[in-house]
Amino acid sequence: MGIFGKLFGALKKTKDNFSGKLRMLFSKNKLGDEFYEELEEILISSDVSVAAAEEVVERVKAQAIDEKLKDEEYVTELLRGILTDILEEAEVPDVSYPCVIMLVGVNGVGKTTTIGKLARYFLDQGKSVTVAAADTFRAAASEQLSVWAERAKVRIVKHEEGSDPAAVIFDAVSSAKAKRTDVVIVDTAGRLHVKDNLMKELQKMDRVVTREYPEADFLKLLVLDATTGQNAVGQARTFDEAVELDGLVLTKLDGTAKGGFVFSLASELALPVIFAGTGEKIEDLEKFDAKSFVDAIL
Repeated sequence: MGIFGKLFGALKKTKDNFSGKLRMLFSKNKLGDEFYEELEEILISSDVSVAAAEEVVERVKAQAIDEKLKDEEYVTELLRGILTDILEEAEVPDVSYPCVIMLVGVNGVGKTTTIGKLARYFLDQGKSVTVAAADTFRAAASEQLSVWAERAKVRIVKHEEGSDPAAVIFDAVSSAKAKRTDVVIVDTAGRLHVKDNLMKELQKMDRVVTREYPEADFLKLLVLDATTGQNAVGQARTFDEAVELDGLVLTKLDGTAKGGFVFSLASELALPVIFAGTGEKIEDLEKFDAKSFVDAIL
């Protein structure tokens, strides 16, 4: 079953919230400015940022035939195309091998769990994988990652708690080069996006990979808890400024009644969602598909 076969049920809250409000809008038979103002309010209430909501409405205005605004099916299909375009305009990077994938994010978003799932994903693609336990700050973080590495049946490189995370990455990269490993996945400590010293630590890790493994494709992915809502945009902006993000991984999509921030991230920061968690099992991670996501919420 594909990702949004699983997530059609998980995204039911999002769909009920968004499409329910759209149905109410059509029932009011509004046209012109009144229609567009209420459509913008619906988008904002679904966690689409003001800037992104304005962009969506302007695109609808540019494409819509005014007298057909009472036609629910017509407007829904128009919105479907516009929302899909916004997501697809945030270009998904090509992955070549060898590659290093560094996961970043705030505390509690599911980075370590996502690494286990990513490891299984790449193994299923026939790739060799090493994981690097560069979260040396949180107690028992490397032990937790070791459990996931064992489940996924991949190698793990780790140091003692409190050691320099950049040294862990150095050793992981050196090992991967020697063993011709296809994919290195790096766990990092959760950090508040307002803590400048922790961001500098991330930048140091970034420099180690770039310096020691220039021939590898290097992706920096922000892991986001989908229940975060519009706060996700602020988090993404700060991490992007620190390490130039390549994309996003969404977790806990099934727990959110909204999902509009995904469009904000694509519209304002040109950050694509690359993977999405679909459950708690190690195989519950899939490539994100923009069209399927929009189909699931409209």
